[in-house]
Amino acid sequence: CQKEITKLQVPSTKYQVPNTKKMSELRWNPLLRTYTMVAANRQNRPHMPKNWCPFCPGSGKVPDDYKVFLYPNDFPVLSQAPEAVKEEKVASPYEVVEAYGKCEVILYSPDHHAKLHELSIPHITQLVALWKARFEELSQDQKIQYIFPFENRGAEVGVTMPHPHGQLYAYSFVPLKIRTELDSCKAYYEEKGQNLFEAMNEEELADSRRMICQNDDFLAYIPHFTDYPFGVFIVSKAPKGSFADFNDAEQTNLAKMLKQVIGAFDQVYDRLFPYMMCIHQIPVNAPEYADCMDYYRFHIEFYPPLRAKDKVKWYASSEMGAWAAANVMAVEDSAVILREALAKFEAG
Repeated sequence: CQKEITKLQVPSTKYQVPNTKKMSELRWNPLLRTYTMVAANRQNRPHMPKNWCPFCPGSGKVPDDYKVFLYPNDFPVLSQAPEAVKEEKVASPYEVVEAYGKCEVILYSPDHHAKLHELSIPHITQLVALWKARFEELSQDQKIQYIFPFENRGAEVGVTMPHPHGQLYAYSFVPLKIRTELDSCKAYYEEKGQNLFEAMNEEELADSRRMICQNDDFLAYIPHFTDYPFGVFIVSKAPKGSFADFNDAEQTNLAKMLKQVIGAFDQVYDRLFPYMMCIHQIPVNAPEYADCMDYYRFHIEFYPPLRAKDKVKWYASSEMGAWAAANVMAVEDSAVILREALAKFEAG
């Protein structure tokens, strides 16, 4: 069920990007019918000096006292005041539009060495509340269609700033992977009459071999199909589409779930466990997905690249070039390991 994506009609605006002569832009990929973000300014991103961190109190760039903090991305690929695209003739089938959107950094703690799972539940709940506030505010921008909070953790996934933080990108289009999920969920709903995530939740609970933990509002399991050995999904039990739908209790229970899952990760190999954490929500201001609450649901996907304590599961040619994923472990086996790790974490 592949939808026709409507290419962006973005008006040009004149804007001088501060401190850089290299512009950002969106280039249309006609093979995949999506946009590639081109941001030459990000080539200048530094590795953090060993004796200084911009995210630590005292740096002059953040408050002297904070719990969680919204920090503007110093090297954004997207902007709500983008530089106008150069008036150059682009031959068909290629097209270029301005890189409209928003890039933000979300600091989890003032402590440079803190880990997310070491924070208190009230502290993590403040982080969830900040994610919710950003979703609610950015969704008011009618040019924004998708709001994507995420975290890269560990050198194995390219992290250059180890201070505990995540990021948020707000796109002026619905990214290809999200569109694929949405279209697949709609096709399942039209065929089976059931929300696909509800069906997944029911199957994982009934089977139980891949379950990691649950609470009143969320399930954590390694789906039957995932391509990473420890590729946990956290899925809302109720039909909730975004952070905006969560009440106070649900925000707290999500905080508890994040603490459990990430705490268990670090026990698996008794080391900092690298991962990509990707928060999937419903689109905003996207008329073609106006009915998606019928068939889609809020969930978090973890992509942890380790397949052993010192071995990385690389996403290589088959995975990247053909989207033909391969998992080196049966997830039923890795779920046992992760449940044991969670028990160890909770035992202190």
